[in-house]
Amino acid sequence: MKRIAMLILVGALAGAACSKKSEPEAEKKAPVLTDAQTAAVNKADLEELFKETYLERGTMPKGINWLTNDSDPVFASPKAKKGGTYYYWMDSFPLTLRTVGPDSNGSFRSNLFHNQMDLLHMHPETGNLLPGLATHWGTNKEQNTLYLKLNPNARWSDGVPLTAYDVAFTLKFYLSKHIVAPWYNTQYGEEYDMITVYDDHTLAIRSKNKRNIKDLVYYATFEIRPRHFHILDKDWVKRTNWQIEPNTGAYLISKIEKGKFIEFKRKKDWWAKDLKYFKNRFNMDKVKISVIRDANVRLEHFLKGNLDGYPLVIPEYWHSKVTGKNVDNGYIQKVWFYNDRPQPIYAIYMSQSIDLFKNKDVRIGFAHSLNVDKVLKTVLRGDYDRMETNTMGHGVMDNKKIKARRFDLAKADEHFKKAGWEKRGPDGIRVKDGKRLSARVTYGYDAHTDRLVVLKEEAKKAGVELTLQKLDGAASFKSMLENQHEIAYTGWGAQDRMQYWGQYHSDNAHKPQKNNFGNVADKVLDPWLIAYKDEFDETKKAALAHKIQQRIHDEAYTVTLWAAPYIRFGHWRWMKFPDPVASKGSKDTTIYPFDGDWGGVFWIDEEVKKETKAAMKAGKKFPPVLIKDTRHKKG
Repeated sequence: MKRIAMLILVGALAGAACSKKSEPEAEKKAPVLTDAQTAAVNKADLEELFKETYLERGTMPKGINWLTNDSDPVFASPKAKKGGTYYYWMDSFPLTLRTVGPDSNGSFRSNLFHNQMDLLHMHPETGNLLPGLATHWGTNKEQNTLYLKLNPNARWSDGVPLTAYDVAFTLKFYLSKHIVAPWYNTQYGEEYDMITVYDDHTLAIRSKNKRNIKDLVYYATFEIRPRHFHILDKDWVKRTNWQIEPNTGAYLISKIEKGKFIEFKRKKDWWAKDLKYFKNRFNMDKVKISVIRDANVRLEHFLKGNLDGYPLVIPEYWHSKVTGKNVDNGYIQKVWFYNDRPQPIYAIYMSQSIDLFKNKDVRIGFAHSLNVDKVLKTVLRGDYDRMETNTMGHGVMDNKKIKARRFDLAKADEHFKKAGWEKRGPDGIRVKDGKRLSARVTYGYDAHTDRLVVLKEEAKKAGVELTLQKLDGAASFKSMLENQHEIAYTGWGAQDRMQYWGQYHSDNAHKPQKNNFGNVADKVLDPWLIAYKDEFDETKKAALAHKIQQRIHDEAYTVTLWAAPYIRFGHWRWMKFPDPVASKGSKDTTIYPFDGDWGGVFWIDEEVKKETKAAMKAGKKFPPVLIKDTRHKKG
C-alpha cells in the first residue's frame, strides 16, 4: 500500500560516476552477547526509547473489533516457477543506498522501499486491505487510532525478529534531525500523536486528527526501520550511505559494482513466502539491475534478449521500434492492459523563485503558449490523454469541470500584454526592459526530448523562448530539489491518496530538498491543504479537493500535460504471467519485480528460454502474441 513518503520522480534515477567493484557492506548485526547481557542491553535501550514524549507503554483497551482479510482472491499464479535471473535496467547509478536523507529521493530507492514490507497492503483488484507485517487491524470509535497485531513470524533479513518496538523506534527515526530529511520531520511531526506498545507484537498508532478508515490507514502507517541497526547521531548520513539496511521483503542486495549494476538475491527462507497473498510471487532467484544510460542502447539490449522485459508506453517504441522478426516469430510478446487507478502526474512547474513567474499573467500566458495537443497528435500518436488537472484516476476526488488551458495565441498575447510583455524583438521573442521572455526547461528523460522540441518550437509563435536543459537523471532531479531550475518538466509517480501539501504548501516553498517545484506560497491555498489532509468526511474531502484543484488551475501554478491510463510493455516469451496478466490496480511498471501490493507475479521459465534461443538459431517460429485487455478502459 502507498506509504507516506516523499514522491518519487518517475524515470529519474540518481547517479554516480564511481566504477570501483565492491561487495555490499555487511548488515549491522545485533551484538554477540550472552542471553543475560543481551537482556540487559535491550532493557536499557528500551528505557531510553520510551523517554520520547510520543512513545509509551500501555494496556490494551477492551472491545477492539479486530479485522483481517483472507477471503479476497489470490492474484498470483499457482503455475509460477522459482529460479532464474531477471535482467532489468536503470539509467544511472544511485548516489546512496539510503532511502531518506540527502540524495536519496531518486527512482532507484523504490527497489529498496518495495523490499521493506508494509504493515498493511492493498489488493490490486478489490482495493481491500490485506495483511502484511500486521495480521490484524482495528480502530477506535474516535477514528484517530489504528490498532495493529504484528505477525510473530516476521523477521528482518539478518534474522532479528521484528517487534512493536521497531515500529515505536521508527517514529523516533523519522523525527530525528540526524537523518537530515526535513520533509519527514515535518510530515510525521504534524501527523503522529502517540505510539503505544502493548506487548512485543501489539501496538497502536494514534493520529493527531480524526480520519476515515482509508485515510487513517494511509497516514498511520509508515516504512518500518530496524531498531537494532540504526544509531541516530551526527554521523548517521555518512555512515549509512552505502550500508545495506536489513529488510523484511523477499530480496536483499547481494552484489554491487558501483556505476555498473546492483544485484538482488531472493531469500530462500523468507518468512512470508507461504502466506496466502505472497505465495507464488517474487519468483526469480536473482534480479540484476544494470546501468544503461542511453535509451536507444537500452532498447537494443532488450531486442537482443539481454533484458527480459521493457516498457513500451512511448508510442515510437510500441508502433515502430519493437516490431519485425522477433515479434512476428513470437519470440517477443506485447501487452497493452488498461488499468483503473491513479495516474502519474506529468507537468510543467514554473518556479516562483524567479521573478518572471511571480506574475500570474505570465504563468497563464506560458500555459497558452504550450501546444500540448500537437504533441498528443504527433509525437504521442494519439495514444495518450490530455491531463486536465493535477489529478487523474481518483474518482470523486477529481474535479472533472476543470479543463487545462489550450494553445491559444490570442489569449497568450492578452496575458503577456497585461504583464508588460507586449513588444517583440527582431526574432519574434517578446522583450521587456532589455530582457527576453525566455525560460530554461530542466528535464532528465532522453525519450521526452522530441515532445519538448515541439513545445519549444510552437512557443516561439507566442513570443516565448524555451531553452532545453537535458541533464542525466541524477543531475536533473538534484537541480530541481536544490531550486536551481526555472521550469521543471517532470513526472511524479501516482499517489493512491493525493497529497497536495508537499507540492503546494508555502512551508515547502523556496527551500531545498522539497517537492514544491513551483515554489508556490499561497496563503489562500495553505489552509485548504491542511483541511483536506485532515478532513474525515469523504464528501467534504472531495469538495476540498475540487477547491484546491480549481485554485491551482486559476492561478496557473501547474501546466498538466498527458497521461497514459494503461500498462504497455514487451517481454520475451520465457517471461511468464498470470491470467490475466495484470490487475485493475496494477501500475505502469508491471514488469517491475518487487512491489508488495501488486508486483512480482511473473516468473522466468528457464526451459522456455532454452527452447526459444534454440528456435531462434534454427529459424523456428511460434505464434505471435499481442494481448490488448480493455476490461477496465474508461469511456
